[in-house]
Order: sequence, then C-alpha cells, then structure tokens
Amino acid sequence: MTRKRVLSGMRPTGRLHMGHLFGALENWQKMQAQYECFFFVADWHALTTEYADSSQLKSNIVEIVLDWLAAGLDPDTATFFVQSRVPEHAELHLLFSMFTPLSWLERVPTYKEQRDQISDKDLGTYGFLGYPLLQAADILIYKAHYVPVGVDQVPHVELTREVARRFNSLYREVLVEPDALLTEFPRIPGTDGRKMSKSYGNSIFLADTPEEITAKIKPMVTDPARQRRKDPGNPEVCPVYDLHRVFTPEAERAETIVPGCTTAGIGCLDCKAILLKHALPVLVPISTRRAELARNPRAVAELLDAGSRRAQVVARATLEEVKAAMQI
Repeated sequence: MTRKRVLSGMRPTGRLHMGHLFGALENWQKMQAQYECFFFVADWHALTTEYADSSQLKSNIVEIVLDWLAAGLDPDTATFFVQSRVPEHAELHLLFSMFTPLSWLERVPTYKEQRDQISDKDLGTYGFLGYPLLQAADILIYKAHYVPVGVDQVPHVELTREVARRFNSLYREVLVEPDALLTEFPRIPGTDGRKMSKSYGNSIFLADTPEEITAKIKPMVTDPARQRRKDPGNPEVCPVYDLHRVFTPEAERAETIVPGCTTAGIGCLDCKAILLKHALPVLVPISTRRAELARNPRAVAELLDAGSRRAQVVARATLEEVKAAMQI
C-alpha cells in the first residue's frame, strides 16, 4: 500500500440529510484525495435494528449511493461497495466470535444506550449484541489504518484494536490495529430544534428541491423568547443560528445576524431569508446533480458491482492470511 488506508460506512436506512453532509461526507471527500479509501454500504448492520422489515433495503442502498455521488465522492478515487456482497466479512466475524469475550461486547456504551433508548423494537438479539464485532471485521479485513469517527464511536475502534491484538497474540501478526481519526461534527439541528434525524421527521434531505428547502426552513423554531417581532433574542439558543454557523460567513454573522437578533433589529423571517441566501447555493447543486444521477440507476448498480469486486479481492487476501495463521 502506497497510501494509508481509511475504512468507513453508512447504514442504508433512507436518504441522507444535511447532518450526514457536514458530519461525514465533507470529510470523506477530503480524505479520498489523501488516503486509499473504502466506503461501504452497511446493509448487514441495518438489519441489527431493522430486521423485522427489510423490504426497503435494496432501494435504500441506491438512495445512499446517489447521495454520496451528489455530495462529491468519486468512485474512481475511492472504492464504493456493499457489505453483503463481500461475504468474507461474515466469515471473519464468525472466526472473531470464537475468541472474543462476551464481556467486551456487553461493555460497549452504544449497546447499553440503544437498548435503553429504543423501546419499540426487540434488541435482545445476538445480531445487535455482536454488531461491534462485525464492525471490527469490516475494518480489520481491509487492514485499515484509520477509521473516521466522532467521540462517541471511539469505543468501537478500541474494541477493534483489542480484537486485532488478541488475534495477533493468539496466532501471529496479521492484522493492523487501526486508529480513530477523530472528526469534529458540527451541530446540525433539525427543523424542530432537535438533532436532525429521519426518525424525528425534521430533516432537510440532500435530495430536497429549493422549494422544499425553503418550505422547511421558513417555519423552523427559533429562540422561544422571541414571541413578537420587537422581542430581542439570543442566537446561542436558536437552531437557525446553528445553521448560520454552517452556511453564513463569520463576518456577516457578527455584523448582521447577532446584533440584529439581540436588539430585535431584524425579525426571525429576515434571519431565515439571510440563511437561505447562503444555504441554497450550497445545497441546490447537490440536489440537482442527484436528480440527474437518479435518471441512470444502472450506472449506480455497475459502480457498486465494480467496487464490490475490488473490495472482495482485498478482503479475500486478508481472510486467507487469517485462516493460514489459525491453521484452518
């Protein structure tokens, strides 16, 4: 390998929104020029919580890849693939499960949190308990040096490192211990002020047209203290201002938005109009390109076929090394 390798993936649970764009895709776009990148659609991981209804899985794979392409990811530079099309992931996961202590999986923070928070689904399954180990297989089978994550996902990378160390100690040095490539995720609020999420119904999608974006931003919640036009506000508690931090130049925020809000010099609709002035030129080219790409679904299928074949060559080579080390 002439460049360091990066591995990252997304679960195909539907169209991507602005949170994905600024939380992941912008970083992926920068990484693909610097590293050898493998980006995969984690369809098996989607089944860990959505196993009861997998009817949308295939269409969601296409949706997510359209969003990747529209956001500027390049399949000629990075390798795009579908997890389930590289069955070596599953075999490596099985082998890892033979020597991974159960306590390692039970202590993963996100396992405990989601078991407590998601009450409308039965998550008492091995698939849900074992998904961090499948993630470890996803990463280690490509000998990835880096995994871009937020702080909350660092325990998953640490588990992966522990699995690699245990394997290398039990058998011989084969697997690469990856490092977490910590990524700053800006706060992207949804239209109701909560974190942007499809499950909350508060998302602005990368596929949204200018009219849809405008219709979602105009009624966005603002500082609850601004009940009337003449009431001063506080940008620090306003979800719209969080979006200004993403789209509006700092100088304009300091000279217009902050003083206008705190003195009631501008109203919330005026503030949102300024936001739209800066947000639409960023978002509309993405939705336009996405609409063009969607007219040729065969091209998406072909690039995933090609990428999955490339990924399988790498995965198969690592799996053969693993099996040779285990003498099986």
